[in-house]
Amino acid sequence: MDEPTTPEDEPTTPVAGMTISLRTRRDVVIVDPDRFLAAARAAHHDLHPDLTEAEVAEAIADVTDAAYALIDRYGDLAADHEPPDRPPLPGVRVTDRPDGLSPAGWMSELVLDEPHPLQDYGCFLPDDVFARRPKH
Repeated sequence: MDEPTTPEDEPTTPVAGMTISLRTRRDVVIVDPDRFLAAARAAHHDLHPDLTEAEVAEAIADVTDAAYALIDRYGDLAADHEPPDRPPLPGVRVTDRPDGLSPAGWMSELVLDEPHPLQDYGCFLPDDVFARRPKH
């Protein structure tokens, strides 16, 4: 017996004005804070070679600064991470990476036809840009 189909099963034809949104979550666990900060500071220095070590240390002073420095430099928190053939068991961390991070999973969701692309909000974004709109 065939399973019933839902509207999500039907092919969607692209139309002018349709919005395609990609929502991504990327998790990493800090396993070595010193290596993490050192990697972030090195990434920041790569982008700003005219800064002194003291200026880099001042610019990358906390976890948020460090995370954004890695994202700015590499486009991701753990950009060089290759998914392993056998992912570690839950709770098992990778401890030997030079950036002091253990990649801890990622996922993406494709959302079609958001009512407004982010650009259309200008500088007044909604309170929660990741809020899901109700399904009809």
